[in-house]
Amino acid sequence: MFEIATLTMNPTIDVALEVDRIRHTHKLRGHSETHAPGGGGICVARVFVRLGGNARCYYLSGGPMGAALDGLLDLHQLVRKRIPIGGETRLCTTVYDRESGKEYRFMAEGPVVAEAEWRACLDAIAEVRCDYLVASGSLPQDVPADFYARVARVAEKRGIRFVLDSSGPALAQGLAGPPVFLVKPSLGEFRALTGLPLESEDAIAAAAAELARRGPAEHVVVTMGRDGALLANADGVLRLPSPQVTTASATGAGDSFVAAMVHALASGRDVREAFRFGMAGGAAAVLTPGSGLAPAAEIHRLYEQMRAKAANAGNGEGGAG
Repeated sequence: MFEIATLTMNPTIDVALEVDRIRHTHKLRGHSETHAPGGGGICVARVFVRLGGNARCYYLSGGPMGAALDGLLDLHQLVRKRIPIGGETRLCTTVYDRESGKEYRFMAEGPVVAEAEWRACLDAIAEVRCDYLVASGSLPQDVPADFYARVARVAEKRGIRFVLDSSGPALAQGLAGPPVFLVKPSLGEFRALTGLPLESEDAIAAAAAELARRGPAEHVVVTMGRDGALLANADGVLRLPSPQVTTASATGAGDSFVAAMVHALASGRDVREAFRFGMAGGAAAVLTPGSGLAPAAEIHRLYEQMRAKAANAGNGEGGAG
């Protein structure tokens, strides 16, 4: 059984519900309400465990919402290491409008975190034992933008492969430290990181290949929603189309992608097959409403579907750029 650790600096309780029609001012009666532990690393751990691995969650937790988050993690039977904070853990809400078929996501900013608290998180990570450490999600207020670079230094010293999935300054400065094993920005995040418009597949592939060549990350994955994703590393660039699925929710697609890809890597698959498995994970999450994330059975089904399609096409997938 494979084991990883995940780091969630700005976790959340994810509330998902449906309404018949969104209207301002009126009281809207919700249906099918669910509550789940969330935040990037926690969501990665949830999917990784579904796939048969073990994951230890490191996360910040404070206030009544923090206590509720702890309880939800226990209900999901996730191994956890809580770093207590004085601030209140955030609550995020996803509302599905049945009339329009559109989903609305309300993301709280999160608590202010004191220096002693984020340093305590680094101390906890310094004791971690795993092959892969996945840091996913935003940084809460007052945590330095180079925090993930500090985590990368800890991982490097311990011989741990570090996977980073973030955005904005946290992503940019996270790549300014020791090289990470894998980085997975969305296309929008990648555009912000590079400062380039990246309006064509060739431009995206060239920018990803350049990032891998310069060395901030050994493997660069850029996810592009319905347009698929690409993987860049020393062997070149591989682009795969996204499986055609009916969209129920976009929540957790990126985290499901990371969980599936890291699980495949930890189980010994080569990076190209792990990339394909990650694609299946992201697509499986899109099929699932609310904050349900990707079911293991759907990941495996979509993965086999992708493999069969590639075999029928003579394995003609490959290089862009």
